[in-house]
Amino acid sequence: MAEIKEARVPDIGDYSDVPVIEVLVAVGDTVAKDQGLVTLESDKATLEVPSAYAGVVKELKVKLGDTLSEGAVVALIEAADDAAAAPPPQKAAAPEAAAKETPASETGAQVEPNSEGALQPDGLARREIEQVESVRPQPASAGAPATPPVKFDADSVLPSKVPYASPAVRVFARELGVDLAQVSGSEKGGRITREDVQKFVKAALSGGAAGAGASAAAGGGLNLLPWPKVDFAKFGEVEVKPLSRIKKISGANLARNWAMIPHVTQFEQADITELEALRVQLNKEQEKAKSGVKLTMLAFLIKASAAALKQFPDFNASLDAAGENLTLKKYFHIGFAADTPNGLVVPVIRDVDRKGVFEIAEETGALAKKARDGKLGPAEMSGGCFSISSLGGIGGTAFTPIVNAPEVAILGVSKSSIQPVWDGKQFQPKLLLPLSLSYDHRVIDGAAAARFTTYLSQVLADMRRVLL
Repeated sequence: MAEIKEARVPDIGDYSDVPVIEVLVAVGDTVAKDQGLVTLESDKATLEVPSAYAGVVKELKVKLGDTLSEGAVVALIEAADDAAAAPPPQKAAAPEAAAKETPASETGAQVEPNSEGALQPDGLARREIEQVESVRPQPASAGAPATPPVKFDADSVLPSKVPYASPAVRVFARELGVDLAQVSGSEKGGRITREDVQKFVKAALSGGAAGAGASAAAGGGLNLLPWPKVDFAKFGEVEVKPLSRIKKISGANLARNWAMIPHVTQFEQADITELEALRVQLNKEQEKAKSGVKLTMLAFLIKASAAALKQFPDFNASLDAAGENLTLKKYFHIGFAADTPNGLVVPVIRDVDRKGVFEIAEETGALAKKARDGKLGPAEMSGGCFSISSLGGIGGTAFTPIVNAPEVAILGVSKSSIQPVWDGKQFQPKLLLPLSLSYDHRVIDGAAAARFTTYLSQVLADMRRVLL
């Protein structure tokens, strides 16, 4: 029968009242024998307190900032039946004998054998000690072919060369592929924390990791291969044309958004047969009235998108830089991609939920003209909640637009076409509009995206739904 055991701080030499800097487990966690429970930090070393038993953590007796000495109770463990057995035998003498075969000058560190469960605060973390043990030559068995010795760099495990971090942080960094030598520690004495590793990774993804090395810098902080340098002129005639200022700015933003946002694209087709007929009819009436306002499908798309955003508030939101909080917006400002000679810009129509399609069409036309003339102001391109990129006037069947951060979704629109649709009895010719919704998967899941595009296609099929 399982019984409650006290996991205590083992022999830590002459140290006492050592602060707890990390709690590695929580109540209810299942731990293995020798698994770390907490991390202690002395003035010379970082020490991990292992569990002497395998079982379930029933109670934690310490918290961050507490100080512990040898024998202090760290946690209560509901030990498995085999955990209550007699303690394991002492280590065999083979490692000690092997240690004698390897002079300390070859390993760069003096490692003394230690009793079971004891911590050795000699400036090397336990994992570095294990690394030294792993590279010591072992006696070859009779008849076994000799293997070449493992090349070992002693400098890599000297205390002055090893990055200052706890074993748990080292494991975390290894899982993320982070070289701790490139990370700056924020705690006392330059100790590297889990948060320091996370910040380093975020900075690397945005191309700004300081001290990431020449190769990382050449790859935008992502440890990519350097951009290929090719002398194209040796293959034939070339012309060098600098990118426009708009393309340089938008290119940097697009690269960041694509690298940092986990994109998924949901595809849908909207039946706009009746909507297109209505648009044509209204434009004929406008021509007779000589109002000068021409309705485009974009105006209806903007109006329909506002209705969908009201129905699904998470799409009308922004995620903060830490990826922890979502800001839900109560206003509906929608941007649209405008094609200009210098590149794409995104003017924003404000409060589209309060405007009719004629007013929206008039504003989109005016803003598009200002964009082509290069007279669009910063205020006219800010504050957007959701963007629409319409290529319907050009062609294509589908594409994957890139989310315009800090928005969480963008709608791509391709060219509509007449297609046969089965109505249950026969095929009917319908005008179908391809929709491509790209979204930030950290905020929106696939089911929500499918519901959003389904609702949007229903609104486009019958704009009376906007009144609901």
